[in-house]
Parts: sequence; C-alpha cells; structure tokens
Amino acid sequence: MGAGHDTVAAELARRAVARGQEAEVADVLRLLPYGLGTGLRRGYQASVRHLPWLYAGVYGAFLREGRGPRPSGVPLARLAGDRLTELVDRLDADVVVSVFHLAAQLTGHLRAHGGLRVPSAVFLLDFAVHRQWLHPGNDRYLCLTEPAARRVRAALAVPAVTTGPVVPPAFRGPAPTAARWRERFAARAPGRPAVLLSAGAWGAAARPAATARLLAAAGWLPVVLCGRNERLRARVSREPAALALGWGDDMPGLLAAAYALVDNAAGQTAVQALAAGLPVIGHRPLPGHGADGVRRMAGLGLSALAPDGPALLTALDALAEGGRERAARVTRGHALFRADPMDHLARP
Repeated sequence: MGAGHDTVAAELARRAVARGQEAEVADVLRLLPYGLGTGLRRGYQASVRHLPWLYAGVYGAFLREGRGPRPSGVPLARLAGDRLTELVDRLDADVVVSVFHLAAQLTGHLRAHGGLRVPSAVFLLDFAVHRQWLHPGNDRYLCLTEPAARRVRAALAVPAVTTGPVVPPAFRGPAPTAARWRERFAARAPGRPAVLLSAGAWGAAARPAATARLLAAAGWLPVVLCGRNERLRARVSREPAALALGWGDDMPGLLAAAYALVDNAAGQTAVQALAAGLPVIGHRPLPGHGADGVRRMAGLGLSALAPDGPALLTALDALAEGGRERAARVTRGHALFRADPMDHLARP
C-alpha cells in the first residue's frame, strides 16, 4: 500500500541482480482486475489520513488475531491469480516472493491448489504478525524477529526463519551527506538537536503540529517528515519552530544527522533508523497494525514507547549522546540485521 512494501521489494530485487540473478517486481494491486487495486489503495490512504477509526475497524475484522471466524483475504486475492501465473510463466520464474499480505494470501492459495508451479516465499516485513500474512500454502516465511518466526510456526506447518529486515547498504555505512544536514539544522536552530517525526510516505500522522510545538518548547528542533502529503507540509510549515520536509531520497544522511526518530508505524523508516544507529521512540501510532507494530517493537527493546507528551520528552532525555541507554539501543538495533534473505531464497 505505502512506500515501505515497494522499498523492500526493490532492495530484494537489487540483491538478486547483484548475485547475477534476474528479478521482476510486480504490484499485486495492479494485478487485480476492474480497477480494484486502485480503489483499495485510495480507500486505505483516505482512511489512515482522515478516518483512522474506520481503518481500526477494518483491522479488527480482517487482520487482528482473535478467536472465532474472520473474513479471509483469499476471495479478493484470487482475482489476481490468472495474471500472476501468466507473469510467472512468461518470465520462467524460479520463486515468487511476497512482501505484502494480500500477495501472501494469493500465492498461498495458488500453491495449495496447484496453480503456482514454483515455490512461494513470504518476506514478512511487519514486527506484528497479523492473520492475513498467514497462509499454509506458502513454502517458507522470512521474518524480522524470532518471536515473529515462532508465531508463524505456531500457526502454520511451514518453515519460518529469522533474517531481520532489509535496507539498502547506504543506511548501514557512513553517510557523507550527514554533514550538510547538520549544517542546515544548526542554521535553522543553533544548539537544538534535531528530532525527526515520521509520517510515512503518505504523510499520515496524529497531531504532528502539536508534537512539534511540544518538542520546540523543550529545546529540540522538530523535523517533520511529511512524505508526499503537501497539505501536511504546508500546515507544519506554519509552525515557526518546526522544519517541514517533503519526500526526499537522502534518508541515510538525514537519519545520520538526527538525534532520534519519533515513529508512528514501526515500518521502513523505523527499520532504516535502526540500521543507521538512530534511536526510535514510538508515539501516537497509527491505528491497527501501526499500533501493534509499535508496541511489539518496544517490547523487544528496539524502541521506547511514549504514550503521551511528557513520556516523549522523558524518552528523549534518556538518549543522551554517549550514554548507556543510547548505546544499548543502537547495539540492539544493529543486531536485528541477522542474515541476507537471499541466502534462504536460493535454497531448494
């Protein structure tokens, strides 16, 4: 739906090509007929931006764990089956890798019913494993954490391994452009450490301007990552103490120059921050999988959870440069990156 799934797919494809293999990235929503995929994307985007209570209800009905019968994603996913199998046959593919739960439902169904002739792997890129990721027809699951892998094994009789996340190499090495960001921050607010507020590619966040005012009053420079939401960027730009940024391609340098990331989704921005050695604080998470992921990430010691403004300021104060808490969090974040998923995809 958002840019996170695309980012993961692109990185897996890059790694495949680097190994001398061929890779094709396909959007399962574009494989759906009758414009259904476009409608789903627009509906989801509108709900998380403007009607979060509506998405919370959808998540509770379709995705969240729980007892009793729940609606399945298979009927919708099946509509993309013919186009996917045609693509697999045309490319003479050796494996299909899903990085989105609807795709996992589709490949699992096709494998279970003989409609997909090659193995299906699922790269489960969420910290919280919701039920629509799970289908017994898939051949293998690659997970971010061992608790996630255990959840898959408990639900399905298929192999599940822990690889950790995937990010481009630029996030895990020195960032040459970090110095330019530091200069920009210092020119905007001398002596104020920059705290990034992530709103994702769609610029979906709860009260970012209020959070920015809170941080500024406490002596920080709030830098709001507005994604592609120009209305949000214009609104935050009216806050004199905040710096509003749109969509950009220099996240490695930006993360390397900041003091901390305030995150609301436990998605790819949070994972990239961990790779870059930037501590993460979960605050005002998006409903549904965002809230579940933020809680699960904090429960693993990978981030702090700040349920309100005072807790956010306390969490930031605990991350002093050179302090034990910051060092411990950075170490745990780096340890999350355990293996290259391509090693497991290459196995029979």
